Amino acid sequence: MTSAAVPDHPWLLPGSLATGERAGPAPRRTTRDWVVDVLAFLLSLVWVLWATADATLPDPEFAAPLEQRWLIPVDAVIGLVCCGLLWVRRRWPLGLAVATLPLTAFSMAAAIPLLIIYFTVIVHRRTAVALAVTAGGLVTNFVFTYLRPDSDLSYWATTAWGVAITAIVLAWGMFVRARRQLVVSLRERVERAEAEQQLRVAQARQLERTRIAREMHDVLAHRISLLSLHAGALEFRPDAPPDEVARAAGVIRASAHAALQDLREVIGVLRAEGPAAEGPERPQPTLADLPALIEESRTAGVRVDTVDRVTGSDRVPAAVGRSAYRIVQEGLTNARKHAAGAAVAVELAGAPGEGLAVEVRNRWPVGGVDAPDLPGTGTGLVGIAERVSLAGGRLEYGRDDAGDFRLAAWLPWPA
Repeated sequence: MTSAAVPDHPWLLPGSLATGERAGPAPRRTTRDWVVDVLAFLLSLVWVLWATADATLPDPEFAAPLEQRWLIPVDAVIGLVCCGLLWVRRRWPLGLAVATLPLTAFSMAAAIPLLIIYFTVIVHRRTAVALAVTAGGLVTNFVFTYLRPDSDLSYWATTAWGVAITAIVLAWGMFVRARRQLVVSLRERVERAEAEQQLRVAQARQLERTRIAREMHDVLAHRISLLSLHAGALEFRPDAPPDEVARAAGVIRASAHAALQDLREVIGVLRAEGPAAEGPERPQPTLADLPALIEESRTAGVRVDTVDRVTGSDRVPAAVGRSAYRIVQEGLTNARKHAAGAAVAVELAGAPGEGLAVEVRNRWPVGGVDAPDLPGTGTGLVGIAERVSLAGGRLEYGRDDAGDFRLAAWLPWPA
């Protein structure tokens, strides 16, 4: 039987083994088990020696048929055998209890080792099994009092003492069993709580890596669209003045370098496996970074007009400002991809308690939207819609009645 089916510690029996004997090799004893077994063996051995020595003393009141001199060494041998059985009681407690139950009807020397075996059954087996063994022991208790009467006590007084001792052992064993089950339950709860905590940490780490990767996807798409725009300008204007060529080449080089850095960060985030592999997260853009984003697009040759009617822009929450930045960034990127040369209008309005409205509008290209020179994943607007939905806002995009492509969002801004 594998270690998963049989616990290493003999006291921690699973429910499936609570009604039968343990199969397979005997479990390894711990230091505590050795101490308990040695003390139980020594106590039982001392009792066997004392009971045998007491029975050999001359007593004229011995008159029962079983109290013959030949029974004393037999009872001593039975007691010694029961002492030896204590070393295997952990493996077969119920079998030993059933096999030795007839001995409780007449053996005085085996009383202590038999009580220890009975106690082991109570601790290791179900309550119903323990009560069945107890009932058998009470029956043999009546027989023992009849066969081994006490010279100082009456029959019923001796029987009452036997019942009281049995009840005390039963209560003690059930208390020990309940306490050990409680310890096992608490240990399982602690292990389950630790496993759930590790799972929550892993999930939070994975969600954070995914979120950072999405943030970097938006930045990377913006960088690559700038590269495509400047490369296209150089392609269609090979006779441009040297200073314009140099300036465009400088923008391409800077954008390529920035895109490479962003790509490395994305790969690093996706490859991260644990806390040791995670570095500090770079600062995320906010509403204050919008002017730099718009100026970057203007440098790339995009005509961008901005209208800012935001009251208290310095009090915009970081999450709201970051979402507004990503919306404008996605709008500018789409305009460069699908409406090259069209003017783009960016408008922001809002105040605390009213929300923040962001709108990016550009003219619909003449002849319809052609396939862009720069391929995309098609998930930019999907990601923006998910971001706005998670923030509790609204998003609209598409061609309006005036023929313009409009990307508009409203984000909640608490007062």
